[in-house]
Amino acid sequence: MNELPVIVVGAGPIGLAAAAELRERGLRALVFERGGAAGAAVAEWNHVRTFSRWAELIAPAARRLLDGTGWVAPHADSYPTGREWAGDYLIPLAEALGDDIVRLGAEVVGVARRGRDRVVDAGRDSEPLSVRIRHADGREERVLARAVIDASGTWGGANPLGGDGLPALGESAAAQTISYRVPDLEDAAERARYAGKHTVIAGSGHSALAAIVALAGLAKSEPGTRITWVLRRGDVGNTFGGGKDDQLPARGALGLRAKQALEDGMLQVVTGFRTAAVEPARDGRVALVSEAGGRVEDVDRVVVLTGFRPELSWLSEIRLNLDPVLQAPVELAPLIDPNVHSCGTVYPHGVKELSQPEPGFYLAGMKSYGRAPTFLALTGYEQVRSIAAELAGDHESAARVELTLPDTGVCGGAGAFDEPDAAIASGGGCCGGSAAPELISLGTVRVGN
Repeated sequence: MNELPVIVVGAGPIGLAAAAELRERGLRALVFERGGAAGAAVAEWNHVRTFSRWAELIAPAARRLLDGTGWVAPHADSYPTGREWAGDYLIPLAEALGDDIVRLGAEVVGVARRGRDRVVDAGRDSEPLSVRIRHADGREERVLARAVIDASGTWGGANPLGGDGLPALGESAAAQTISYRVPDLEDAAERARYAGKHTVIAGSGHSALAAIVALAGLAKSEPGTRITWVLRRGDVGNTFGGGKDDQLPARGALGLRAKQALEDGMLQVVTGFRTAAVEPARDGRVALVSEAGGRVEDVDRVVVLTGFRPELSWLSEIRLNLDPVLQAPVELAPLIDPNVHSCGTVYPHGVKELSQPEPGFYLAGMKSYGRAPTFLALTGYEQVRSIAAELAGDHESAARVELTLPDTGVCGGAGAFDEPDAAIASGGGCCGGSAAPELISLGTVRVGN
């Protein structure tokens, strides 16, 4: 099988970094991307700025490849938007790799072992992986592979509004009222949907903070604009982040701006609100109803920013060993569990933690984090470097993973803050004293295939 390519699913930051690492190792890679351009998912949050500097968003192997093409790197200390990350880095990287490697408009719809479904034991270590491709024109193709790196991300799997993980009753019927993305208020049509209206923001992560800051700015210039922030957790807690103690200044500044908007009376906060239903109301508006019977009335728009989940249905014939809570590899899950880890050391990890019972199959990037929200591009770059080394037979390099991540300046697991009394009883989260390095989120970064 060594003559067969390594197939990478998704031409986002991690997928293209994997291709660059494989290329350096002399291994043939094929990248399949369902979008019409590299970084298609990143481009969908084009107006959102990352928390990491350019210096932390360019994979080492990718930089070495691009440097040989005359590419001019963006200023290392500036912070790109999604549009800039895609246009100034991902698209040039895909072009440098070449269209014989990066295949656009090609969606991976299934992976299996050739001639074997998941029940059959025989041949799983000797038969190649069979990857089913659906092209934009509807044509289907089967490509055999020695290994598959799934870097398809979770961008297409936004969590619903419902507090139990299922869509709230009436959520689908109210689709015209609900958005699962940070509003782009620089777009005139998008701005008009929110100006002078009552918007509910659901979620407690950095995407929710970005939406608060954006809509608070709109409220200052557009009379009648109202914001309600609904939180499932019972306390605002450390939702605003580490502020000046955050080693990513842009992330800390976002939290401070959102906190200032609250202190200035620009929004109303409703805690302990787990949405059960979305009910139609007068004039095309809706009402949100909580599991406890609480109500938020006269809502014009709902912005749901409650995280993402992996799409696993197209991997039904692959043997996976995933954590039952996070849907992440079982050896990785304890390091990233948001019920425990909003602080504390997240250990470097690579091919050992990412390997699956299916020989030659790896989850990488945001896809490897399952439902955990705290992912950093640097983490994904180190993951695929380790995987590429393993596939090249350099086991020593594959096992040698090193990663230092920024301190957030906050401490406390998300699960504890759902129940504030429990948080107090346990000392506030997973650890005491100052916060240690942790994984962080890049705005709304989610890489899709």
